[in-house]
Order: sequence, then C-alpha cells, then structure tokens
Amino acid sequence: MHEAPPTPSPTSPAAPAEPLSHGLKQRHLTMLGLGGVIGAGLFVGSGAGIAVAGPAIVVSYLIAGALAMLVMRMLGEMSAAMPASGSFSVHAERALGRWAGFSVGWLYWFLLVVVLAVEATAAAQIAHGWVPGVEPWAWVLLFMVVFTVANLTAVKNFGEFEFWFASLKVGAIVVFLVLGGLAVFGLLPDTDPVGMTNLTGEGGFLPNGWSGVVSGVLTVVFAFGGLEVVTIAAAETDDPARAVGRAVRSAVVRILFFYVGSMLVIVTVLPWTAQQAGLSPYVKVLDAIGVPSAGQIMNIVVFVALLSALNANLYGSSRMIFSLAERGEAPRGLLKVSGGGEGSSGQPGGVPRRAVLASVAFGFVSVLLNLLWPDTVFLYMLNSVGAVLLFVWTLIAASQLRLRARLEQEAPDALALRMWWFPYLTWVTLAGLLGVLLLMLTDDAARPQVLWSAGATALVLLVAVGREWRERRARRAPSALTDR
Repeated sequence: MHEAPPTPSPTSPAAPAEPLSHGLKQRHLTMLGLGGVIGAGLFVGSGAGIAVAGPAIVVSYLIAGALAMLVMRMLGEMSAAMPASGSFSVHAERALGRWAGFSVGWLYWFLLVVVLAVEATAAAQIAHGWVPGVEPWAWVLLFMVVFTVANLTAVKNFGEFEFWFASLKVGAIVVFLVLGGLAVFGLLPDTDPVGMTNLTGEGGFLPNGWSGVVSGVLTVVFAFGGLEVVTIAAAETDDPARAVGRAVRSAVVRILFFYVGSMLVIVTVLPWTAQQAGLSPYVKVLDAIGVPSAGQIMNIVVFVALLSALNANLYGSSRMIFSLAERGEAPRGLLKVSGGGEGSSGQPGGVPRRAVLASVAFGFVSVLLNLLWPDTVFLYMLNSVGAVLLFVWTLIAASQLRLRARLEQEAPDALALRMWWFPYLTWVTLAGLLGVLLLMLTDDAARPQVLWSAGATALVLLVAVGREWRERRARRAPSALTDR
C-alpha cells in the first residue's frame, strides 16, 4: 500500500497488512471516544458560549452536537467498512481522488500539530502556577518528552494514558452532573430548590434571541473536534470494523448527554449573567454549591484534559502522516516501523517512530513560535487552522455521500454501521456545515479564521493539483517517445 492506485476501489482493503501494532483494546477505544472531546473547550471555553447565548446555550450545544454526531456516524460507517490508519484521508482519496486524500490528510496533520502547541503551553501555565520555581518552557519540554517517549514505545502505552485520562474526565463530569442535579432540587446541605428561575429570568431563555443561539453555535462547535481520532486508532485494534462501530455507537450519544447535561445544570443553578468568558462556569457552580477548593479541583481536571488532548493529537498526527507516506503522499522515510508488536493476523507490527518524531518536531517548532511570538507568527498559524475542522468534516460528508452508494452496489455486507436516513441526513449535514462557515464569515471575530484557513486550504489544494499534473505529464512523456 505504498502507492495508491489511480482509481481506488471503495471495497478494496486499506492495505495488504498494515505494519502497525494491534495493541489497542476495545476499552481503550471506547474511553478514547468518550474522553477525546471532553477538554478545556468544555470546562473553560463554554463560558464564552453562555455569555453570548444565555440559557439557550443548551440549544447551541444541541445543534453543534447534532452536527458532530452526524459526521461521526458517517465516519463510523466508512471506517467500519474500510478501516485504515489514515481514516477519512483514505476515504476521501477513494471517493473523490488523490487530491482529496492528500489535502484533507495534510490539513488535519497541520491542525493537530499547531493545536498541540496551544495545549502544551496552556498545561505548562497551570503547572507553573503550582510550582512557580519551574519556568513554563521547562514544563512544556517535560510534557513533550514524556508523551513522545510514550508514543514511541508501544501503542498500548498511548491507549493506557488515554484510558485513565478519559476516565478522570468522564468521572469529573458525572460527579458534576450529580452534584448539580442535587443542588437544583435543593437536596444538598444549605441549598434551596432553584426551580426554573435562572432559565426564565435575566431576559428569559433567549435573552439575545436566536442570533445569540447562532453565536453560541459558532463558539462551541469546535469543542466537538477530536472524535475523529477514534477512527484513526481503530486500525490498531484486533478487529477494527467491530471496534470502531462499537466506539462510535457508544460515544456520540453519551458525549452529547455530557455536554448538553452540563450546560443545563450550569444555567439552571446560576443566572447566565454570572458567567464570564475565560472563566470556567464549572468552577462558578461548584463554588456556589459549597464545594471546597473548587478552583483547584477544576484546575487539575483541565490540566489532565490538556495533557490528554496533547497525547491524542500527537498520536493522531503521527498516524495520519504515516498513512500519507503509505500512499506516496509524504516522504517514504516515514514508513519505518519499530518491531515488537503483533498484527491481528500474527504478523509483526509496531510503532511508526519516524512519523511520531516528525510530528513532535513540528510540534516543538509550534511551541517555540507560541512562546516567542504568540500575538504575531503563531496567531497567524492558529488562524490558518481555525476553520480546518469544518473543512475536514465537509470532506467526510462528501466522501460518505459518494462511497455509500458505491458500497451498496459492490459490497453491501461491509456496511455494518449505516448512516441514518441516507442520503437526506448527509445533505442536511453538508448544508449545516456550509451554513456555519458562512455565518463565521459574517462574524467579526470568526472571519479571520475562515479566511486564513481558506488560504491554507487553497495552498494545499494547489500543491495537490500540481503534483497530479506533474505525474500525468511524466506518464505521458514515455508514451510520446514510444510513438516516435
């Protein structure tokens, strides 16, 4: 599978036998699906959404979560039918052509390694607050080294890290939901029933109208990014098709419950006007119901969430660039795989160490840019990936629209997990994603992200089209000489 055929079949396997280890278990994948999107965007960033939408942030999360759930269902359908370490990049190549696989793969890799710098820096700031004697750059170096070593040794180490990280995050949200629910009904000491007062007071449920709900969607939709890694990781399980199907089924509904349930508790316990952008609404609620040291508890949870995201992004970026190298879309030197693992058929497999090192090297560069020029060079990089997730989701939907019809004709038995109400919900999802992008263009704060991301996407597309043009020209040259 080192060179993709010009017209790949949607039913052909992803590879004769990928040389990666199959060290991930179902429990790893399930918890990765549950915890992969529970991060700082929820624990801290949700405050900005509440500030613009009020109690109606619940509706904003329902809309954004529904979009994410539909995209994951489509991605789960394709990954169960055609599991591959490149996931949606491989699917895009098979559905739309090499240009699509190349573009979405490199854009997603760039997104992950840039966001990795944000997560490492934010985690370092929290750690610096606990141990002021250690500079933030030293913490960043420590985090990067620890997770690089973990990702270089064996895939099961990544799985174990993510399993326990995700368990802590999921446990924290469950405890929050229980405490918040008890507070709403006045069942905690020194609390009175809240009732519907905070949902209907302070301007009502829609204090800023439906425009506030729309602004809330633009604020929170990116918090659902990260679920895609589940389908990348599924290729390193013993039974990828079954594993990804189970993970997607269990993850999407539960994540929607955690997100929407958390927001409902927050805006019910406290007036929405008590929340501030940049401050964790979870801390505000825990303080209000009398949980001691709520700020420090949430700092620990956010710290774990950031390290979890850093670990997952390093893993996802290394597998994506490895898959690109397999298909001839990245340097072939990245195909070197360590020994010591075993594939599902007993064949040797291992870790793509060069792909890990390439990803972490660019991650280190991103961190340096974030530390040295956070308001200039790194800000431009961050803006250039700001809307890439929506572009990736759009290509996932377009790929599923094309591949589903072909799979039904050529290999209907491979469709173990099916998209609901195909093709209608796929078209609805595409329309919703394009609508979010158009709304971002009308928003002064979001517009730069769309424009910079569109520029980065155009550049990658230009490279992809240029490569295909050169290859076609090279193939025609020998035939022209033969004709002479």
